[in-house]
Amino acid sequence: MKVLMFGWEYPPHVFGGLATANFGISQGLHAQGDIETILCLPKPFGDEDTSAATIVAMNCVPIAYRDVDYDYVKNRVGNIMSPEMYYRLRDHIYADFNYMNVNDLGALEFAGGYPGNLHEEINNYSIIAGQVARSFDFDIIHAHDWLTYPAGIHAKQVSGKPLCIHVHATDFDRSRGKVNPTVYSIEKNGMDWADCIMCVSELTRQTVINQYHQDPRKCFTVHNAVYPLKKEFDEIPRPDHTGKDKVVTFLGRITMQKGPEYFVEAANMVLHRTRNVRFCMAGSGDMMDAMIYLAAERGIADRFHFPGFMRGKQVYECLKDSDVYVMPSVSEPFGISPLEAMQCGTPTIISKQSGCAEILHNCIKVDYWDIHALADAIYSICANDSLFNYLKEEGKREVDQITWEKVGAWIRQLYLQTLGWE
Repeated sequence: MKVLMFGWEYPPHVFGGLATANFGISQGLHAQGDIETILCLPKPFGDEDTSAATIVAMNCVPIAYRDVDYDYVKNRVGNIMSPEMYYRLRDHIYADFNYMNVNDLGALEFAGGYPGNLHEEINNYSIIAGQVARSFDFDIIHAHDWLTYPAGIHAKQVSGKPLCIHVHATDFDRSRGKVNPTVYSIEKNGMDWADCIMCVSELTRQTVINQYHQDPRKCFTVHNAVYPLKKEFDEIPRPDHTGKDKVVTFLGRITMQKGPEYFVEAANMVLHRTRNVRFCMAGSGDMMDAMIYLAAERGIADRFHFPGFMRGKQVYECLKDSDVYVMPSVSEPFGISPLEAMQCGTPTIISKQSGCAEILHNCIKVDYWDIHALADAIYSICANDSLFNYLKEEGKREVDQITWEKVGAWIRQLYLQTLGWE
């Protein structure tokens, strides 16, 4: 089975959880043994892992004809796309796009990530998707999140092949109810065109059904998973904080969706009981300055650390150095970071309003707004060694069973159902 997949980010260039999930799903599908994935990315860098998917660099796809020789193409884009693929794609130019801001190869540049002109990049990406869909043979289309839904729709219109969309989050999650009408319309259009809607949690599935008015019969819950820890991360030692300050960590985007203010307020309550705890708020976001001020207002700035955005090994060093991991999200479609924390043997507290709460048991769950319960949970883990050790050992054991290979098998099953091959 051949899958044409549209993604927006991919490791090692991680801007958010979408990269982690996209990679895991690609690996999980590859593990099935009978699935080939063609993965389209706006701006790959050439250092991506291509073991599970053939990567198409959308910023190298010619949409306007340019008479360029083999060596020139190889010199310009050889590290991310073969000249053979370039010429194959050039043979399928379907309209005159010379009026667009194309480069010397007739391709459109992408900034990568989430730039200020994001809607323009989404539109450009969907134009190029039509050409990719004309150039490759495939059985089914898989589009990740709203950024790629227009591309998925265009590919379906061109090929007539069924479209699966993967809902990693909706604007109801990102905006705390203050929904952006443009984003909502893109999301709803994608869902209306989709033959199968994969939702990262039952929480998200209910949002799709009730807020986007989708047929429950085409909506399925596909929980995320976690990769096995790389050897270099597994071997990072866990410091023993016995008799020293305990470390409690929040790691994620510092935005209203993630509930950072509840973490600060709970920290304030804990520090009224004991001063032997330090709090780390790792990440970046539009609420970072406000959280620094809030910690100062509460008189706990000397116990708070803001190390900024972390990636790769830094994330695992931070998690291993923590005695407690907290994710107090207001609305979290899934949330992979608690799984990563538990994998590192770090006792974890999550909000009941998160999708991962549906599958995790060996952690503590509180309502995001209940700062008293959150403070009690943090204090209990820091003060009670037996509770710490239980959550550390049982949490790791549980998460080690949640694999992308199992996710891949379930997605394969949904592909077969959608195609009517069984």
